[in-house]
Amino acid sequence: MEWGAGAKLLLLWAACFGHAQADRSSDYTSVMEVTNGGPWGDWAWPEMCPDGFFASGFSLKVEPPQGIPGDDTAMNGIRLHCARGNAARNTRVVESQSGRWGAWSEPLWCPSGGFLVAFSLRVEAPVTPGDNTAANNVRFRCSDGTELEGPGLAWGDFGNWSEPCSKGMCGLQVKIEQPRGLRDDTAVNDVRFFCCRS
Repeated sequence: MEWGAGAKLLLLWAACFGHAQADRSSDYTSVMEVTNGGPWGDWAWPEMCPDGFFASGFSLKVEPPQGIPGDDTAMNGIRLHCARGNAARNTRVVESQSGRWGAWSEPLWCPSGGFLVAFSLRVEAPVTPGDNTAANNVRFRCSDGTELEGPGLAWGDFGNWSEPCSKGMCGLQVKIEQPRGLRDDTAVNDVRFFCCRS
């Protein structure tokens, strides 16, 4: 039987993706989620810190308020700043998919080489009709108990804290709504983080 180019490409993609997922699943011990994420969009690809690295800091991509009659999207992306040892010299940045609007903030870091271990998401509840923004901000708890709140917007409310990682976060995956043209955009709606053992 002769395989077409499309079938070969699909088989190659399945083999590579399946292998990457199998390797990734052995790297993390649990997935941290919260219950107040927004309803729109799809889950993007997960991104993981390199082996032996944990998230010590984060930055956000945020669109400032657009005023009337602008379309607000608020939080458009999250980056984890992964570290091993001296964070100032040995870091890697990972990000799942991000929206097109806004600018990246400077990173916020856990003190004394600590790691991010839990999070809480600020989400604006859906309004109909209206300008929805979904996820607006995120805050993290560090391994020493310090709380870091991102420079996102203030619409909506922070939900409950996630369960904590025993060691630290090592990856993330965002739920994001793709641009909708002249219709209402929301960008990031939800996020989940991965905990690693070592």
